[in-house]
Amino acid sequence: MSFASNHLQETKDIIDRLDTVVIDRMADLIAKARAEQGRLFFLGVGGSAGNCSHAVNDFRKIVGIEAYAPTDNVSELTARTNDEGWETVFVEWLKISHLRKGDAIFIFSVGGGNLEKNVSPNLVRALQYAKEVGATILGIVGRDGGYTAKVGDAVCIIPTVNPEAVTPHSEAFQAVVWHLLVTHPVLKARQTKWEGVR
Repeated sequence: MSFASNHLQETKDIIDRLDTVVIDRMADLIAKARAEQGRLFFLGVGGSAGNCSHAVNDFRKIVGIEAYAPTDNVSELTARTNDEGWETVFVEWLKISHLRKGDAIFIFSVGGGNLEKNVSPNLVRALQYAKEVGATILGIVGRDGGYTAKVGDAVCIIPTVNPEAVTPHSEAFQAVVWHLLVTHPVLKARQTKWEGVR
């Protein structure tokens, strides 16, 4: 089997193993936040940060919920990293944004954060703060989900079907799941352009 065929077969296997109950729960929790004028904050690093930016667009435009990603403000992100350190960049951003009960944070991550292994400690600190203020925690993560899966209210763990391809599958399926969410009947508020063009 070619590399491409194998990768796509793994993709099919992941689809068959996704927890749709958790995904539907995520949709309900986002709908609840929107109904209560809550905000949605997307947190991720690396490729996941790029996915956060795209997701902010979709949730604002299609779902009609106020949404942000701190990684979209490169000046603040780099200033905080330089002056305060990488570990606190997200939690300090959330404090300035007055994260509160009724808001939700949405983690996109391959590992989900792990302080002991020093993997994405910035996500862990943000999650700790979210728990402290009573914000809802959502996530699309790979592997075992890390700290996000331990503390989240609804976390979709992308099944590991090939330990050598955890990152590409996790980041690809972040997009699959968030696009499912923005078109979910309990969330979709506006028609997307090409579905309306005849």
